[in-house]
Formats: sequence, structure tokens, C-alpha cells
Amino acid sequence: MSPRPKVALDLATILEAAGELADQKGMQEVTLANLAKKLNIRPPSLYNHFEGLPGLRKQLAIYGIDQLYAEMANAAIGVSGTEAVLAMSQAYVNFARMHPGVYEATLLAPNPEDVEVQQAGAKIVELSVRVLSAYRLEEDRALHTVRGLRSILHGFSSLEQRGGFKLSLDLDESLLMIIQAFLAGMEKGS
Repeated sequence: MSPRPKVALDLATILEAAGELADQKGMQEVTLANLAKKLNIRPPSLYNHFEGLPGLRKQLAIYGIDQLYAEMANAAIGVSGTEAVLAMSQAYVNFARMHPGVYEATLLAPNPEDVEVQQAGAKIVELSVRVLSAYRLEEDRALHTVRGLRSILHGFSSLEQRGGFKLSLDLDESLLMIIQAFLAGMEKGS
């Protein structure tokens, strides 16, 4: 048996490889054995970075949430109001399209009550509240609106990933219309 080449192994490298595995083959294939094989290492080497499969899933969830946040934040730079909400919404759906496995990982953290997972998710909520500040919503109403927007974006992404939109209509146009209708309803109700 030939010796394995030395790999510079850090958490970022591991999570990038786990994300690629998730995106290419699905979250069910993100196991310690498959990840070790992809990295050309022995599975016990992974235990230096997290505690087993639950630890990997937690770290991958945080990694995905951080990536999603970055995409949404970048999309909202230099725009405000409806334009910012639309840009941020498109970024969310595009992230789910480009990284279906990593997106799924953001929803599968072993313990969603975990402080680190909550802190990562809180950044997205805070960003969304800031973007929606143009609508002058009071705090509770702003949070309800963020929940509604997330529900729309997750539902749209989930249906699209599962082939739920079979008609030959432009999906981005559908998304735009849905978000505009949501915002119009929100403004009317305030």
C-alpha cells in the first residue's frame, strides 16, 4: 500500500470538501467515511476538527449559513427599499440553486437551538431587518415580515429543487412577482 500524501487539513478545507460532496451527491452522502475518502485521509483524522458526524453537520450548517449571509449581504450593497429586498431574495434562491446540498445542510443542524448555529442565523435575520427598515416596520412586525419572506424564499427554493415548477414560465420572473406581491401586501397592511 502506498503512503497517503500529506494534506494541509484545516476546518475550512474540510468544510469546503464537505460542501462539494453535499452539492454533488446530496447530504445523505456526507459521511465521515466519504469525506475522508474525498480528502484522501483516514476518517479518524477528522475527529481533530469536530466530534463525529453530528459535529460535521453542525459545522457544515454554520458554514452554509455564513455563505448564504455573504451572498445576501453582497446583493443588498448599494440598493435600498424594494430593490434591496428583490436583490437579496434573488441571492437567496440563487444560493439554493448553486449549492443545493449546502443549502440543505443549513436546515439540518443536529440541534437548531445550538448557540453557534443561532448566532450564524441571527446575522441573516439582522440583515433582513436592516433591508426592510425602508418600510418603517416596528420591531415585532419587522420580525414577522422576515419570517414571511424566509418562508416564501425557502418554499420557492424547495419546490424548485424538487421539480415542482414544470410550466415553461421564467422562474426568476415568478419569484419577482411573488416578492412584489408580498411587499405590496405588507405595505397595505401597515
